[in-house]
Amino acid sequence: MAFDPVQKILCVGTQTGALRLFGRAGVECYCQHESGAAVIQLQFLINEGALVSALADDSIHLWNLRQKIPAILHSLKFNRERITYCHLPFQSKWLYIGTERGNIHIVNVESFTLSGYVIMWNKAIELSTKTHPGPVVHISDNPMDEGKLLIGFECGVVVLWDLKCKKADYRYNYDEAIHSVAWHHEGKQFVCSHSDGTLTTWNVRAPAKPAQIITPHGKQPKDGKKPEPCKPILKVEYKTTRAGDPFMVLSGGLSYDTVGRRACLTVMHGKSTTVLEMDYPIVDFLTLCETPYPNDFQEPYAVVVLLERDLVLIDLGQIGYPIFENPYPLTIHESPVTCCEYFADCPAELIPALYSIGSRQKRQGYSKKEWPISGGNWGQGTQSYPEIIITGHADGSIKFWDASALMLQVLYKLKTAKVFERARGKEEKPNTDIVEEDPFAIQTLSWCPESRMLCVAGVSAHVIIYRFSKQEVTTEVVQLLEVRMQCEFSDVDSPDPGGEQTPTLPTPGASSSPQEAEPPTQPTTGSNSTDGPRDNIPCLQVRSSPLKQSPGYQVELVIQLVWVSGEPPQQITSLAINSSYGLVVFGNSNGLAVVDYFQKTLLLNMGTSELYSPSDPYQRQPHSPRKARQPSGAVCDSNDGSNTTEDRCKSPTSGSTSPCNSDDERKQRFIQKVKFKSRRFSKTVANDFAKMSRKISSSSEQKPDLDAKDNSFSRSRSSSVTSIDRESREAISAFYFCESFPRKTDSLVSPCVLVGTTQGSVMMVALSLPPGGEQRLQQPVLISSCGTLARLKGGILTMALLDATGTLLPPSYEPWYDPNASDEEKEKSRKRRPASPPTSQEGQDSQFAVLCSEKQAKVVALPSQTRIYKHNITETSFVLRADVVQMAGTNCIACFCANGHIMTLSLPSLRPLLDMNYLPLTDMRIARTFCFSNMGQALYLTSPTEIQRITYSQETCDNLQEMLSELFTPVETPEAPNRGFFKGLFGGGAQSLDREDLFGETAAGKASRSLAQHIPGPGNMEGMKGAASGVVGDLARARIALDERGQKLGELEERTAAMMASAESFSKHAHDMMLKYKDKKWYQL
Repeated sequence: MAFDPVQKILCVGTQTGALRLFGRAGVECYCQHESGAAVIQLQFLINEGALVSALADDSIHLWNLRQKIPAILHSLKFNRERITYCHLPFQSKWLYIGTERGNIHIVNVESFTLSGYVIMWNKAIELSTKTHPGPVVHISDNPMDEGKLLIGFECGVVVLWDLKCKKADYRYNYDEAIHSVAWHHEGKQFVCSHSDGTLTTWNVRAPAKPAQIITPHGKQPKDGKKPEPCKPILKVEYKTTRAGDPFMVLSGGLSYDTVGRRACLTVMHGKSTTVLEMDYPIVDFLTLCETPYPNDFQEPYAVVVLLERDLVLIDLGQIGYPIFENPYPLTIHESPVTCCEYFADCPAELIPALYSIGSRQKRQGYSKKEWPISGGNWGQGTQSYPEIIITGHADGSIKFWDASALMLQVLYKLKTAKVFERARGKEEKPNTDIVEEDPFAIQTLSWCPESRMLCVAGVSAHVIIYRFSKQEVTTEVVQLLEVRMQCEFSDVDSPDPGGEQTPTLPTPGASSSPQEAEPPTQPTTGSNSTDGPRDNIPCLQVRSSPLKQSPGYQVELVIQLVWVSGEPPQQITSLAINSSYGLVVFGNSNGLAVVDYFQKTLLLNMGTSELYSPSDPYQRQPHSPRKARQPSGAVCDSNDGSNTTEDRCKSPTSGSTSPCNSDDERKQRFIQKVKFKSRRFSKTVANDFAKMSRKISSSSEQKPDLDAKDNSFSRSRSSSVTSIDRESREAISAFYFCESFPRKTDSLVSPCVLVGTTQGSVMMVALSLPPGGEQRLQQPVLISSCGTLARLKGGILTMALLDATGTLLPPSYEPWYDPNASDEEKEKSRKRRPASPPTSQEGQDSQFAVLCSEKQAKVVALPSQTRIYKHNITETSFVLRADVVQMAGTNCIACFCANGHIMTLSLPSLRPLLDMNYLPLTDMRIARTFCFSNMGQALYLTSPTEIQRITYSQETCDNLQEMLSELFTPVETPEAPNRGFFKGLFGGGAQSLDREDLFGETAAGKASRSLAQHIPGPGNMEGMKGAASGVVGDLARARIALDERGQKLGELEERTAAMMASAESFSKHAHDMMLKYKDKKWYQL
């Protein structure tokens, strides 16, 4: 880290060569070194708008921060020596660079050239020393004498080097290795931190022994012996105050008996020692001080601590050292992100509503002061539409982020795990450990911004439906619906051509016997335990105690899939909610289920094969006629609406009335098939799958190597695979609620659901809704499958509906109302959005269904169901994510392929509009988090901790420069500290040094060319100062121009005054001459 105390800008370097620059809230900048090498040190040119970075590949770079997008001006690559430490004195252009060999080189930061002045290690240490002192770990100049340089070597030797005389003044030796050194501002003392947990304080003129040795965390023996050694103190800072005791801040140094204790920062102030525990290991820390001058009282006011996964700022000015509330979005990875959705151009009132609720969730106990990193200026432009990002996490939490500006801001956090009981001890944990680490992880989510309804699916095969309310409620009993989804296996099991691995899930903690369920078996075994298979039990236990629900998202209904005869439920692969119909539909590899969350009933539980009509050309296996709402492919009855209110909250199959449950013979036959079916369990794969947001399918022709490591890919079978295998393996991959024509013969639109599968089939399911009001809560919703609409290559990714003019027909929705408000307020807002035009002229298509799979896109006319456009998106790769988005007043399909191409297709004609090779699939994280949104926006997780936003909109690109924030603002450098009368009289105070005379080419000569290679940038320091852009740049240029103009005007005034004085002098001399010769005759001259 580095901090500019005048500009108030903080810079953080990462292991991947990235720089993150932070100013005030909303001012943030990201830039990347091309090499990608880790950043080892950063140095600001204080108040100059420039930064020096040193990387692990032994290169140093000069960054220009005066422009909106920082750029490298110069680079220097060392060839023969490795860089270990850098130091740039305040208001100096000479950078000291220490190396692994123990030498110190000096670089001019204006020209980025090496000076011929070199401090060699063998000159710095004593001649009698027989061993190499090790790498340089510290360099700093004496605060009161710039001519004296303090050099710390790893072995424990510290040398005070006289730059003018080119010799060592003093040498300080200690037995333990040095990690860091810090000066007292008067330049008479310095402190070293060592590898045994000790701090040694040295008087500059007394090198024989330390003035003081302390072990901050060591136990002091009574017999006067040395305290027990502690862990190394990795860094120490020594800061003085005018009014009180100095502060000594250090990291590390804990005793070795504190194994397992979290990382700590220690603040020593006077006689008090405060230990501050951190959530993550400490990478670096800096003490923020009022003055940039090292020879003045430092007056520390805060400590900024960089942790592995966070940034913490501690207030030193308040008792107890509270932390500041962090305005930066650095907590996106508080728990690993497992799914991500992006909503651009959503309702304007959403962000204020979420923010007002989320602001109540903030922790208490923060510092009351303003955030001290306050540099930079906000950009002038912003997006004209609100944008929201939703992230689902491994711990079951969901976060809503405001992405309208260029910086994320967290709005609201929802914890879904509160709905479930938590296992208190190891004995209560589920006995299957496939996803024991994150049983609440979010798998996928469906959100309706207009109605604010939220539906989430977790890895433990559970679905939770939430409503948004501004009022707090206490739910006595959480509404629960258990669903039994299973797939009938054929007598002949075909081998799995893709080697697909089936993840198992944890069993519920409420089990009476830990041996009751079949443990995960190896691929060669398939027998159940002797105690019988686990059956009709969900993976998680819903809490039985009353649930206090704060304002925000509140649980409406919990749906859980249950174990079936020793088989865990399959994870949910697709999910959709519709607030206008009051329905939730979800699917997995066994089939789909439709739930009415108004009535809290299960409407349909159907196997995937049952969706096909007997007359479908795509259905190879004949089926006997079945009742429309009682398919045998799913062991579940539909609800006929005759249940009482209490019964509605139960699964229709929970009792013994289910015909399938009473069929013992068929159940036994099913169990026998399960016993002999080869199951491929992999703990690693299942854990990976537990952290996946959605199932992604790839083609069998272009299968990446990632398949063996990550279960997020499942092969698409070729047409030669039997329908038996397809029946057991075909999963539901996409849903789309719409008002359309379910059948070819229909002339009126009606509510329906488009269902897409991993085999490329798109089916229509018709919905018959009762009238609104009380009848909607009492009469059942009727559902019927209408067969296949189309068939595409590869799994279905997205579907949409257009009207005859090509306008997108979004799913109908119900405007938001507060469920806890009065009935009058509810009725005012509960008006169903008008549907699309209800009639279709005979023989004329009035709608277009847009279907996109991993391989191709099709547009089908409705109600005739004829294909009018088709486009093969890719032959050699496959599409990972596709979305129908609005852009520039029209609609298009945006696709991201595994080969890195981003493509857009026009609608409805499917003409290619864009094909850009952006980013090849190098990480499964990208595949599972990439998503498109309206207005040409997209995002993905570029690392576990960072979201990368991209745009393919020219308008956004044109406005980007204005939207970017300014890092550098013209600020006057504070005045140097006053030397005082006596110091000026008797020669005290800081001693300056003309480094140009010492390190310049005339005095020191040229450095060896082979030592380092100079890589020039676009300009030098002078060019950098005039290269600023934007408002600040204009102001800076105007100010420079005014200064120059004033200077020229001053020079002109001086010349004019000189001419006037000359003219007056001439006039006086002329007058004197005239008076002298006035009365004389010509012959007297």
